[in-house]
Amino acid sequence: MSPRTRKAPRRTLGFTLPPTLKKALLPSCLAALGLAAWSDVPIPAAWRPWVALAEQQVRTAPRPAPVSGTSQGFTTAPLPLPAHAPEVPRENLEPAPRPAPEDALAMSHEHTRRVDHLSRARSLKDLGDVSGALTEVRRALHDDPADTDALAMAARLARLHGQLEVALVAYARLGNLVPEEAGALVQQARLLVSQGRHAEAVRVGEEAVLRAPEDAEVYQVLGRAHLGAGELSAAILRFQQAVHLDPEHGYALNNLGFAYLRAGEDAKAAEVLAQAAQLLPHVAYVHNNLGVAWERLGKKDEARAAYATATRLSPRYVQARVNVDRLNRVAQADLGSPGLGAQEVPALSAQ
Repeated sequence: MSPRTRKAPRRTLGFTLPPTLKKALLPSCLAALGLAAWSDVPIPAAWRPWVALAEQQVRTAPRPAPVSGTSQGFTTAPLPLPAHAPEVPRENLEPAPRPAPEDALAMSHEHTRRVDHLSRARSLKDLGDVSGALTEVRRALHDDPADTDALAMAARLARLHGQLEVALVAYARLGNLVPEEAGALVQQARLLVSQGRHAEAVRVGEEAVLRAPEDAEVYQVLGRAHLGAGELSAAILRFQQAVHLDPEHGYALNNLGFAYLRAGEDAKAAEVLAQAAQLLPHVAYVHNNLGVAWERLGKKDEARAAYATATRLSPRYVQARVNVDRLNRVAQADLGSPGLGAQEVPALSAQ
């Protein structure tokens, strides 16, 4: 072998670290160098066994307890956490969202598959189960609050079941969803009148008139709202408009005659009530009101005949029986002492 190709002897440092010292110093040195991921750092092949040994020791070694102190060589203990978190300035806080008000019409439910609750409601209604049908249709409205068929059915079922507030909500929502029609508003106004909420009924009726100015029924229901509120002039005007649009609207004629009687216009009342009695021959309170008009005009025989027709059509009709008894007492008083009993007021009925 030539001198040029002879390998030079390996030079050593002259001392060797004890194994225990090697195990202690190498992990500390690597941590100081910031070698967090050994696979990403190019290291000499001779170091790899040492690195693997250090990683194993770090994983298996127990975590030392913190030592308090500030001198070099000591690990400073973590500061204690405050008892309360620092307050954030209120101007930097966003207001919490308010929960949505609970829907008074829809009924929440859960099911794993889609169910046709509206069809269930129709089936239960046909079977006479009004309560169950109302529950199912309200579940259908939970799935689709804008279903007009479900809303109309919910309103009808709620009225049958006596849940009038639910019916009012259904009519109001239906009226909002179908702004070109007045039918839902008419039903809503009727229900409000039956509850004595005449101011609300007037407001809803006025909206119905704007939507359907050629519909006699909207003027009829609006007149009833004014009549309940004691607004005779407005009531008479609305009933007149209803009769003008539909001259054979017997209920509008009856209510117009009733309003005339309340206003003291007995002759006009007798005229329109006679027409109403011809159009509604089987309605007892129409004949009772006609009897009141005849009695006020001094036509006792006609009044007695009208009262008799009312009691025959409805034997339990209290107002008609009261009027008959009063008219008989007045007749007996007239035989003995004219003028007695004239202070008694006939009982009226409105539709």
